[in-house]
Amino acid sequence: MPIASIIVRATWDEQAEVWVATSKDIDGLAIEAPTMEALEPKVLAALNDLIELNGIDSDLAEIPVHMMAEQLLRVPNPSH
Repeated sequence: MPIASIIVRATWDEQAEVWVATSKDIDGLAIEAPTMEALEPKVLAALNDLIELNGIDSDLAEIPVHMMAEQLLRVPNPSH
């Protein structure tokens, strides 16, 4: 079945202080960078290679990539 889009999840690794990007849609994607701005071009370059290496089929000239970022933040509780 041809691929219609790719979902990439970027999560903040607080201990390593980097964003880590992975995808269930593309085998082998594991990229990290200190900022989202630095992560995006690295992800696109890796996807370009991995699409070919994994033999991904698509009728689209450009495959949409949905970058979903997740970061846990905390706010002080004023009652403590």
